[in-house]
Amino acid sequence: MLIPHDTRIALDTVVDLVNTAPESELPASERTDGLADVGALYDFAERHRISGVGELAEKDLRAVQDVRGRFAEIFAAPDARTAAELVNRLVAAAGTTPQLSNHDGYDWHVHYFSPDASIADHLAADCGMALAFIVVAGEQERLRRCEAPDCRHAFVDLSRNRSRRYCSSRTCGNRLHVAAYRARRKEASR
Repeated sequence: MLIPHDTRIALDTVVDLVNTAPESELPASERTDGLADVGALYDFAERHRISGVGELAEKDLRAVQDVRGRFAEIFAAPDARTAAELVNRLVAAAGTTPQLSNHDGYDWHVHYFSPDASIADHLAADCGMALAFIVVAGEQERLRRCEAPDCRHAFVDLSRNRSRRYCSSRTCGNRLHVAAYRARRKEASR
């Protein structure tokens, strides 16, 4: 699956955004929000090199948290039709305005947000269109959640055969493989 550079960046951004949400499976006292305040939103915008952010306020934070929830719904969609409906609503609400851009050392690419868009509309438009690309390609099942029992992070499975099961093979995948190995060894020693 050939994914343009700007689409790949937007997919990475949407995955990171969704993964900032507090884990609903954890007890309330253990849940942490990666976008708990405006400072965290500034950090997120800087980490993902989101252009034209400007001054951010609490209303921007709440709007981005709302967009994050909508993206989580798309990752949880049971089928492509549902995912498409969710993406369509999200992108339409953001007021998409496709335009070509070549900034910050990147070659020509498409921005789907208007130049004066809020950060929430910027994310909804660009990341929503990246998810639309996945759905249009017939690859909605690549939008996944980690199968590790103690992790439900979102990820986009870009493996050739769509076989990725964990958000990170280094952490979640390795941890589960080591646990399974130890369980087999313990069973064999009985």
